[in-house]
Amino acid sequence: MGGYRWCVLTTDQKGALAEQAIALEALRLGLGVLRPCGDERYDLVLDLRPRLLRVQCKWAVLRKGGVEVRARTCRRGPDGLIHGGYEPGEIDAIAAYCDELGRGYLLPPELSVGRATVQLRIEPCLNNQQLRIHWAQDFEFGATIRRLKGPIAQLGERLHGMQEAAGSSPAGSIFRRGLDP
Repeated sequence: MGGYRWCVLTTDQKGALAEQAIALEALRLGLGVLRPCGDERYDLVLDLRPRLLRVQCKWAVLRKGGVEVRARTCRRGPDGLIHGGYEPGEIDAIAAYCDELGRGYLLPPELSVGRATVQLRIEPCLNNQQLRIHWAQDFEFGATIRRLKGPIAQLGERLHGMQEAAGSSPAGSIFRRGLDP
């Protein structure tokens, strides 16, 4: 990917491309993708069957050894730009697309609500910090969706006359990072 560097994109164009990239990635994973009809705080609804996930899509950039995701809103008002954040209950997650890497990421509510920016590290920190680091690989879109769907949702994919299920006990105990139902 990464084929858009030859032109300057507006923030609206970047947002539209991020939304399309996330929708495409979700469709490739077999998820239903729904779009709100009205003016909602989220851009897409992902159907995880049976759970629905309200997702706000963002354009992310590669900066200082990590993927930077702006987790805030920005709109034009009569006196200029108005910046705001997401409140609990408005969205379930932020999905971010980094064109420079050609990858999507899915952030849980604790990284989506009440924050301005989230840094997902790709390279180690220059000061060798290890604690409280959000590693990009832990939030890659496909891997996060597979964790969310879990072994129970995948049971139907392995039917051949006899149901097979393996995985966590109790069911659903593999959910982590605040994205569990």
